[in-house]
Amino acid sequence: MMRLSGSQRRLLFSISLILYAVLLGLLTRDRYLDWRQGESAPAPAAEVGPSESEPAPESTPSSPELPKAALLDVPFLAQAPFAVWDELHQEACEEASLMMVQYYRTGKTFGSLTAADQEIKDLIAWQTNNGYAVDVTVAQLAEIAWRYYRLDSGRVIKNPTTLQLKREIAEGRPVIVPAAGRLLPNPYFRSPGPLYHMVVIKGYDNDQFITNDPGTKRGKGFRYKYQDLLSALHDWKRGDILNGEKAVLVFD
Repeated sequence: MMRLSGSQRRLLFSISLILYAVLLGLLTRDRYLDWRQGESAPAPAAEVGPSESEPAPESTPSSPELPKAALLDVPFLAQAPFAVWDELHQEACEEASLMMVQYYRTGKTFGSLTAADQEIKDLIAWQTNNGYAVDVTVAQLAEIAWRYYRLDSGRVIKNPTTLQLKREIAEGRPVIVPAAGRLLPNPYFRSPGPLYHMVVIKGYDNDQFITNDPGTKRGKGFRYKYQDLLSALHDWKRGDILNGEKAVLVFD
């Protein structure tokens, strides 16, 4: 075994100290850099709710507010254009009501009483030949509208509220209303009034529906209070009109 001299041992010890110092310096430098980076790095972003960083989910849009009053330009037609209240014309309220809505939808007016009266007669004759009774329900009237006028958008609304009826008018759709006629407070009806009747709602204001009532020559713009018309609202039910279903007819 080689023996080191004193000077050699001192040199070796000095080299060991130097190497130790270098290693210690490197280790201390790395820890210092890690610490500095930790100090300067931004803090993690905190989680935030939708109200802070994202738009809140949109709420379901509410129904648009109804105007306080509305009036559609529905042309008027009495079911007896020449005031001849024979058996045919006494039962022609359904035909006259449908014709008023059809003419409104097509933008036409009744050019002459003679032509309008003939159209009523033609429509009644067609119904008779196709198996319809003298009185029809609103569902049957929707069917007649399709078969005769090719008007296929009829929609029956059961148990309508005042608000529903007003909304139909506000959106441009006149409403055909079947009624127990003797419950309608119309002073121009011949006593005792029609057992079964139809009118067209074409507008409303603060507390009244504005109708075209074909049961009288004074029926253009005739007004019924909301509750009066709703109370009289009954669809055709043979022999029991007061228990007829509450339903109306509109065309989209």
